[in-house]
Amino acid sequence: MSVSIPEVTLNNGVHMPILGFGVFQVPDEQTEQVVTDALAAGYRAIDTAASYGNEEAVGRAIAASGIPREQLFITTKLWIQHTGEETAKREFDKSLSKLGLDYLDLYLIHQPLGDYYSSWHAMQKLYGAGLIKAIGVSNFYPDRLVDLVQHNDITPAVNQIEVHPFFQRADYQPLLTEHGVRIESWGPFAEGKNDLFTNPILAKIGAGHGKSVAQVVLRWLIQREVVVIPKSVRPERMAENLAVFDFELTDDEMTRIAALDLGTSQFFDHRDPAMVKWLGGRRVD
Repeated sequence: MSVSIPEVTLNNGVHMPILGFGVFQVPDEQTEQVVTDALAAGYRAIDTAASYGNEEAVGRAIAASGIPREQLFITTKLWIQHTGEETAKREFDKSLSKLGLDYLDLYLIHQPLGDYYSSWHAMQKLYGAGLIKAIGVSNFYPDRLVDLVQHNDITPAVNQIEVHPFFQRADYQPLLTEHGVRIESWGPFAEGKNDLFTNPILAKIGAGHGKSVAQVVLRWLIQREVVVIPKSVRPERMAENLAVFDFELTDDEMTRIAALDLGTSQFFDHRDPAMVKWLGGRRVD
């Protein structure tokens, strides 16, 4: 299936689809079929992570798809326990092997915890060697992001963070833009929290365009130039999530959605000591 997905240009000139497909919480035994369906629907950007435990299944789907490698944009992430220069290099090699690839399009530090400075040094070298097209981070709050930018040779190309109608990060996006860091949303639907899929404001806007709430949310993010990676295990929903380039939200509709912002994470705060301790204790094989 041919779907024209617009691209954004990262700070090093690499092109990245503004709409991709995520596999967070997709069980390993389902992942190969789910990614196969997503690729058949027209997705070309696939986002996974070492901590998801499904890199091998993603790799099998990529290999079986027959899609030329240069048409795909593959992202994975380095987990906390694997920080440190030598460890990061070893874990990168492991992820690359599991995915069955000879290079990555985007490699991210998954959490702003552990010795991520050393990991960043390793990633800079891997990037310099041509093994990664772009490097970035995930879940970095403004203070950690600016610190990393200020004291390293390469500025992250992407920061993948929680962004959805209830936590919009509108105050953070200009800072990221100022430093040339592309904002990418995880959890665009807030996993249905706060009755997102029946929200009357989003539903009314969708009805006016003949679109679903999910499509309105994706269109809202895309119009904000936020890269987004929705997840679904249902082919019909995958197709629906791609059908967001044939309508446009008005300024008034964008303003009405902006009013939904609660200004706080709906999942967890990386600055909460209890959450830091929990994340730091999570082991990944």
